Amino acid sequence: MLYDVFIVGAGPAGLSAALTLGRARKRILLCDAGPRRNAAAEHVHGFVTRDGVTPADFRRIGRQQLEPYRNVEVRDVAVEEISGERGAFEVRLTARQEQARRVLLCTGMIDELPGLDGFRALWGTSIFQCPYCHGWEAQDRRFAYLAEKVEMLDFALLLRGWSSDVVALTDGRYDVSTAVRQRLESAGVPIDERGITRLSSKDGRLEHVEFVEGAPLRRDVLFAHPPQRQVDVVRSRALVLDSEGLVQVDEMSRETSTPGIYAAGDLVMLAQSHACRRLRDARRGEAESCVDCGAGDERRSPLQP
Repeated sequence: MLYDVFIVGAGPAGLSAALTLGRARKRILLCDAGPRRNAAAEHVHGFVTRDGVTPADFRRIGRQQLEPYRNVEVRDVAVEEISGERGAFEVRLTARQEQARRVLLCTGMIDELPGLDGFRALWGTSIFQCPYCHGWEAQDRRFAYLAEKVEMLDFALLLRGWSSDVVALTDGRYDVSTAVRQRLESAGVPIDERGITRLSSKDGRLEHVEFVEGAPLRRDVLFAHPPQRQVDVVRSRALVLDSEGLVQVDEMSRETSTPGIYAAGDLVMLAQSHACRRLRDARRGEAESCVDCGAGDERRSPLQP
């Protein structure tokens, strides 16, 4: 069967795209496999009508809402390779090969967690990326922000919206200018430049940040933005990426550097460090991708081969 659109990834972006394109009477194949990026998160927040739902329930409900659309097929299978060109893509799955006129990538990103002792165990429970997603539940507690670069220190100022007790951490990786220090400290955010050795916890929750010297810092929550990378199937297509490693897309159509391949969701934007942009994209980006993916075959009846 020749599908109109093949969607890779059944997270929020992929599910939204499948629903919109399904309602446009396109033949859709939605495939998903591998670990969930938010698997460690306890709940999903900030998504209207689904605030507080677990990630697993969010996906289950999303799939249930696709069931009335017989032209939308969902498979739990890995995508191994995408070849071909606009109008005639070949998609190699684990056990078979399929064809599609368009491809929409909704694969998200892979977070490369640091080797810092205790970090991985606390990821998603006491260590977060997005305060809009998790700040409400941790409001007025003791916050810390681990800034990978000096340019990222100002993110700590944003966190003051959820807590008056925020400390910025550099892990001793760079020097902080007097001007930057004064800007943060004047807003009530001290900077600790000591190297970090360990994150200690109790009952699965952060208790202290320990350093190479001096007393540990008592904290309840840590925000951090670890480096991210694209999944293998995206990297194999050699799509043009920007300086941050994100897939470059046309602002209006969401088409990538390869004609006929589109992208939406976290793989095209730094979602967690630009939370407002994510909220905007939730209703704009995926919808625009759907519109363009479904275009180009107007003369053909949507459900005809």
